[in-house]
Amino acid sequence: MTVSTQQRLEMLRTMLLARRFEETLTELCQQPDKIHGMMILATGQEAVGSGACAALSPADVIVTNHRSHHHLLARGADPKALMAEIFGRRTGCNKGKSGTLHLAVPEVNALCTTTVVGGGFPIATGLGFAQQYRGETAVTACFFGDGATSEGSFHEALNLAGLWRLPVVFVCENNRYAAAQGYDEHTPIESLATRADAYGMPGEQVDGNDAPAVFEVTRRARERALAGEGPTLIECMTYRWRGHGEGDPQRYQPAEEIAAWKARCPIERLSETLRARGELSDAELDDLRASTAAVVAEAVRFAEESPWPEPREALDDVWVA
Repeated sequence: MTVSTQQRLEMLRTMLLARRFEETLTELCQQPDKIHGMMILATGQEAVGSGACAALSPADVIVTNHRSHHHLLARGADPKALMAEIFGRRTGCNKGKSGTLHLAVPEVNALCTTTVVGGGFPIATGLGFAQQYRGETAVTACFFGDGATSEGSFHEALNLAGLWRLPVVFVCENNRYAAAQGYDEHTPIESLATRADAYGMPGEQVDGNDAPAVFEVTRRARERALAGEGPTLIECMTYRWRGHGEGDPQRYQPAEEIAAWKARCPIERLSETLRARGELSDAELDDLRASTAAVVAEAVRFAEESPWPEPREALDDVWVA
């Protein structure tokens, strides 16, 4: 199965949307009294979310981490509801209670964003078990960074998922850093994909800045899971252009390293491919950039004009077992 022109164009659109969304968040973070709290971005990693989510069906579920905007937007989350949530407004996807680090969008089966490093693994494995137990034609995709693979929950979850052949696609965004620790400082092996061998599942490494390549490897993993053959570990090699969070001076990231990865921009790469194939003109690319920028601008306007939650609503939607 080849990637269609329409699929390539849609992946480009979602990458452009995610890039402009996060560029806007960077700008807003530099203004007083706009956005409160920590802001963690995935600028430069857009191909992973766009490629992987394009390979999923609406019935599939995703579990993601603190660097989640590109996953959620690629999944189809409403940019206005996301932006309002980040602003802490009542019209946000979680009624202004989660902020940017704990987003959930059940409408698009994005059930969990967790800032606990490695916290998504047991949740995704449990979801995969539920899908298997119910006989659903669906999988769970679990997104995480390279640092999370050093957590015990990674090994426990992959062991159980492999043992029970659960329909989970584990998608590692290896951006070469776990917060301020370089990859070589926290992991002794060259490829994280090789860890799949210990749990009886295939592991594949892919260029995480190539959205169609990410799409293809995710599609194969999904088909394998639906056939009852169990989980797959995908390692997407990519890079975050910005620090761990806004305000991070990035002293641990060499300037030449950042420049080299910016030269491999996933958006420019797919744009060039589409132009070379005669599937996208310069004018059409300009239109895509303008339309996604307009969507983000409208999201900001919506957020700024939305009301704050009422104090009396603080305990709404809080459940005790």
